[in-house]
Amino acid sequence: MNRLGRYTARRLPQTILVALAIAMVNFVLLHLMPGDLVDVLAGESNATDRAYLDDLRRKFGLDQPLPVQLLSYLWRVVQLDLGFSFRHNMPVATLILDRLPDTLLLMAAAIGLAVLLGVVFGVTAARFVNTAIDRVISVLALVFYATPVFWIGLMMIVLFTIELGWLPSSGMATIGGSASGIAAVLDVARHMVMPVLALSLFYVALYARIMRAAMLEVLRLDYIGAARAKGLTRGQAARRHALPNAVLPIVTLVGVQVGHMMGGAILVETVFAWPGIGRLAFEAVFQRDLNLLLGILLLSTIMVVTINFLVDLLYAWLDPRIELS
Repeated sequence: MNRLGRYTARRLPQTILVALAIAMVNFVLLHLMPGDLVDVLAGESNATDRAYLDDLRRKFGLDQPLPVQLLSYLWRVVQLDLGFSFRHNMPVATLILDRLPDTLLLMAAAIGLAVLLGVVFGVTAARFVNTAIDRVISVLALVFYATPVFWIGLMMIVLFTIELGWLPSSGMATIGGSASGIAAVLDVARHMVMPVLALSLFYVALYARIMRAAMLEVLRLDYIGAARAKGLTRGQAARRHALPNAVLPIVTLVGVQVGHMMGGAILVETVFAWPGIGRLAFEAVFQRDLNLLLGILLLSTIMVVTINFLVDLLYAWLDPRIELS
């Protein structure tokens, strides 16, 4: 077995144990919240019959002690059974898989845009340090870093939809539209512009600030001076030697902040009515659909630990000095 295979074999059991441990914590915390699905259903239907409510709790398994419910839940998770959403009247796994591609599309576009713009702005600020360009980029980064995601989304709707009429304000595609092929792709792209921008601007600001600091640090190292002494211009030395090393912190941050971006996706998908996992989680909280919410949290956990594993491999590939130990 090669080095990568041995590393994967060691990390896989750890990943599974971490996912199960987080699933246990999520289960306990959600069941400690006041109220449950039966209370919500009783409030909606004005049901007050205690026998009827007790029968519903027996039907949903909510009459069992918490440790019994936890063991039952973990056993279902081991069997890849996420339970049943009584609100949507369908299996949780089916419901999540229907919405997952939309969220992955939104997050992938936001991460790609954030990394691209963050690296470009960070490198530009470092190359023109202490100039007007550097100050403008730094001020904009500070503004976007401090501005709430939902407020940016709402202001985009006011400007680009209500005032200018350029972009649609909600959904993933035109309702009742019959476009296909390239026209359908362009329609989805138009609906993606504002959600992707709203979700990515915070990370653009963060990556730009970190990339600027990393580039300034690397540009002061001796090997950059040696490259300049060999005849490379400042720009060539920055692109060929400084950039590959300065970008490593960005790679690490992308892996760490996938879970954070999922939280931002909840706000963005709610503001723009994007039919993804985030909006589904928002609805599940208010509907006390614990099975659905637990399934979404478990999926988020698996995504985070998987991407962190892939980032470790990418980090070792980008920097040969790092060993997979």
